Amino acid sequence: MKILAVSDNVLAKLENRDNLLRNYSDVRAVISCGDMPAHYLEFIVDVLGVPLLYVRGNHDIYYTREHPGGDNLHGRVLRFGGLLWAGLEGCLRYNREPIQYTQSEMFWQVLQLYPAVLMAQARFRRRLDVMVTHAPPRHIHDLPDRAHTGFNAFRLLMRLYRPRFLLHGHVDTHDAPLQRTQTRFLETEVININPAKVLDLNTP
Repeated sequence: MKILAVSDNVLAKLENRDNLLRNYSDVRAVISCGDMPAHYLEFIVDVLGVPLLYVRGNHDIYYTREHPGGDNLHGRVLRFGGLLWAGLEGCLRYNREPIQYTQSEMFWQVLQLYPAVLMAQARFRRRLDVMVTHAPPRHIHDLPDRAHTGFNAFRLLMRLYRPRFLLHGHVDTHDAPLQRTQTRFLETEVININPAKVLDLNTP
């Protein structure tokens, strides 16, 4: 299944209807890893005629009044396209704004979601396919400043949940142009999709 994953930065080419239809008409879903204007996401999915799955980034506080539509994956497990999806929003707390979590708070969220992951895996007889997050795991694609430090809990998550993919945003590649954007950790491909990537999530 081919998806278009986006986060953090608006691209002019994805605001162009003709370009979307010419280059992305074969994607089956749009996945947002957060910090995306609602109208931007709405435009893309309306043009392509596909569903939206998303988690909120730390700058998406206005979603309470301007909702992008689609399915919010935060704290949920969802079956779509024959694949199992789950998500966790936000980044490491660095100020008093919402959609930010301490390391301890994110550990708790990972543990809270685990029973739902186990039940979905048992029901559908497959492992979790895609974990969608805003922030990266600690020491994988993150940066040394506090705002862009990854979550230690996501390393535990990959051991417990064993997702095939973990898709994240939050870290701009122009801040670290030599930084890798795809890393294998245990059984999981960790991919920084910021600002946009087309991925083919083959169904094993």
